[in-house]
Amino acid sequence: MSLIKTFPIALILLFGSAALWLHQENLGLMQDAGKALETQYRNKTTELASWHGDGQALYQHLQQSITLQFFQYTDGTDGSRNFTTGQLQETPESFLARLFPLEISDTRNLPDGRLMVKLDTNGPRTLAVSLYSEQLIIIGSLFAASLLLFLALASTLSRKIRYAAEYVKSLTELNFSPPEQSKLGGELKPLATVFEEARQALKQKIDGLHHENEKLSRAAFQDPITGFGSRARFTRKLDELAKSQKDLLGSLAMLQATELGTINQLKGRTAGDDYLAKVAGCLRKAGSPFPDAEFYRISSSDFAVFLPNLVISDAERFLEPLKTLLDEYQSTSAMESIAYTGLVPYKSGVDPVGLLSLSDAALSIAQTLGANSFHVLEKFTEDQEIGDNRWQVAITEIITQRAVRFFQQPIQPCRSEVEVYRELFARFFNSEGKVLPTATVIAMAERHGLSQELDKLVVLSAVRMLLDNPNMTGAYGVNISAVSATDDNFVVWLKDLLTKHRAISNRLVLEINESGLQTNMQGSFRFIREIHSVGTRVSIERFGMGFTSFKFFREVRPDYIKLDATYSEAIDQDANNKFFVRMMIDIARRIGVRVIACGVERQEEKLTLEKLMVDGLQGFYIAKPEPAGSKDLLDEKLTRQS
Repeated sequence: MSLIKTFPIALILLFGSAALWLHQENLGLMQDAGKALETQYRNKTTELASWHGDGQALYQHLQQSITLQFFQYTDGTDGSRNFTTGQLQETPESFLARLFPLEISDTRNLPDGRLMVKLDTNGPRTLAVSLYSEQLIIIGSLFAASLLLFLALASTLSRKIRYAAEYVKSLTELNFSPPEQSKLGGELKPLATVFEEARQALKQKIDGLHHENEKLSRAAFQDPITGFGSRARFTRKLDELAKSQKDLLGSLAMLQATELGTINQLKGRTAGDDYLAKVAGCLRKAGSPFPDAEFYRISSSDFAVFLPNLVISDAERFLEPLKTLLDEYQSTSAMESIAYTGLVPYKSGVDPVGLLSLSDAALSIAQTLGANSFHVLEKFTEDQEIGDNRWQVAITEIITQRAVRFFQQPIQPCRSEVEVYRELFARFFNSEGKVLPTATVIAMAERHGLSQELDKLVVLSAVRMLLDNPNMTGAYGVNISAVSATDDNFVVWLKDLLTKHRAISNRLVLEINESGLQTNMQGSFRFIREIHSVGTRVSIERFGMGFTSFKFFREVRPDYIKLDATYSEAIDQDANNKFFVRMMIDIARRIGVRVIACGVERQEEKLTLEKLMVDGLQGFYIAKPEPAGSKDLLDEKLTRQS
């Protein structure tokens, strides 16, 4: 509340308190006067103990020394001696008189009758009311004078404050005229000094600020890892191209570094950044013959290159050298592929959505052709359908040929009594035995309704591997999609398979993404109930990314929750992450759910998570993934059994 409102309220409270105190004082004085009047009356009536006579004579006798408001004498033997005069109830003359009530009455028996009187108290009351009225006038005048003086001072101060506010606003508009000292006098004089100092400092630094702003703007549009333009800059480029009135044409290359997720998972984020930097280096070298080429990193693993004046017929001038560079990088690494490229034509006035859709189709086709492949598309609708069809064929071949192999990564228990497991990572291959990007395979399987068949392949292959490799002891985790987990037919199939292989079902942990399960709570409940009935456990991965996470795992009750890797990243320095992890561990501990921290890449992160009492740790710092089991996972015996 502002001072202008607070001070009048304080004055009112002060005035009210003073009025209340004066009322109590005057009321006390009036009551003292009343007691003296009552004492005088009682002294006078001591002689009435032997009174004989009529009521009128008694009234005249008492009136000689005491004023009565009401008198009534009732003779016990002769009614002619009765006498009554005055008013029993008196009406106050004013509102203030009502604030000073005073009543003195007396009733007694005399030798011949009964006497009842009320003394006239107008004198003490009138005196108290008169005195209180004078006091109210005095403090009311003081209140009014104080309020007027305050309002006058407040008005002056408000004008000064408004001027100060306007001057500050003028500084924000880069108006550096000096402040008027006369308008900032008195208690605001320090502001005048500060404004003058600020004006001079801002005037001296404004050029430097403009320079820094330009540097920051450039940094905001530049990716720090690759040095390429950012997504915002790429979006601006598309908008400029769509609105350009010039006759522009060229080619747009879209490259996807499909191994980023795998590298981050297998080798850590530092290795992932190094991978992106090397892919960017390959793009620069391939684009060096094109001096006007513009490079962008438009997402975590996606790159875009605008090649002005490069027509599709000359695309090999860029694509062949790029594939050679990617192949050379692959030959020096342990990866089975590096990146895939799609190239499409563009011209001024192009629809950005259509251009990106066409380039996505080209990229999708390239990903079905083997490591580091590229593909060129000129048309939109038909070729996009071709891209989708190729992926459908590729995924069907994976399922038919059971072209999947596994890597395994252990989870380290934090206490001896904690039972954890090893996670299996599926890798898929095309008909030529070339590795395909896992994330793209899964996404395309969902697009074409093949995710359940792909999940069946993964589960069957994992069970077959455990049956064929008795040296692989302990529990193993297998990822399946939430779409499959919440489908009744898939759950029936899975339960039947695990029932036939009880020894294996007790060693399996099915990992499912949290966000997918939350979209179908009823299906999630049913899935976990059915899987638990055959002894298989359930782990919810990427846990903690949604607002309903706590309610979800409290009601669904999985066996494990795997915290999203972002919680582990720099947790030794992040108090917020520590708080959330501690809270999730506390809730999980109460309901018997194990908590596993993922993405642990530094010793400091490991030590911090251990202090927070997680149950298990997984990440590149704990152990690197390695090939799991034998290479021959294509046994048909298990398929016939299931």
